[in-house]
Amino acid sequence: MKITSISAQAKNPDRVNVSVDGKYRFSLDISQVVDLGVKVGKEYSEAELVEFETESQFGKLYGQALEYCLMRPHSSREVRDYLWRKTRTTKYKNRKGELKEREGVSQGVADRIFNRLVERSYVNDEQFARWWIENRNVRKGTSLRKLEAELRAKGVDPKIIQAELQNSSRDERSELQKVLDKKRNRYDDTQKLKQYLMRQGFSYEAINAALAGED
Repeated sequence: MKITSISAQAKNPDRVNVSVDGKYRFSLDISQVVDLGVKVGKEYSEAELVEFETESQFGKLYGQALEYCLMRPHSSREVRDYLWRKTRTTKYKNRKGELKEREGVSQGVADRIFNRLVERSYVNDEQFARWWIENRNVRKGTSLRKLEAELRAKGVDPKIIQAELQNSSRDERSELQKVLDKKRNRYDDTQKLKQYLMRQGFSYEAINAALAGED
C-alpha cells in the first residue's frame, strides 16, 4: 500500500491528511510526519499503517489534553478522568443526520499522553494544590478545612495537601474574618450565623473568638 498524498488540513494547518492508494486514511501532526518518516510514494505494510493510525490518535488527543491542562491547572485524577472519557465509544450525528458511533482511543494511548503531560510538568499535584489554595475564593474567604476537603475530592494526596497548606500565606483567622465581613449583615440570629460558619468548615472555637472580637 502506497502513500499517495499528504495535504494540509483547512481547519488546522498544524495537521495534514494522509491518503493511501488514493483514499484518506488518517491525519498526523506535521512533526509526526517528519518523526515517522511518512513520505508520498513510499509503500507501507498494513501493520505500519495501523501504527501510524495509533500515532494519529495520540497526536490529536495530546493536543486536546494539553489545551485542557492549559485552561487551568488540574489534578492528576482530573486529567486521568478526562483521558478515560476519551477511551469511551461516543455517538454522534453525521452531516446526513444519521446516528453513528465513534470509537475511543485505546487505554495505552491515554496512558502515554498522561505520562508525557507529567514528564513536561503540565500535570503536577504539588503545583495544582498550591494554585488551588492560593486562588480559591481569595476575596470571599474559605476555611482551610474546606480547602483540604476540596483537594481530597480531586484526588490529591493528603501529605501534599498538608504540606501546601502549611506553606500557604492563608490562615484560618483571616479567612474566617473575610467570611464574617461578607455574611455578618445577613444574619440577625447569631446562632444561625455560627451554624453557617461551621458548615463552611470553621471550628466552633475560632468562630466564638472571632465573634467575641466584634463586641
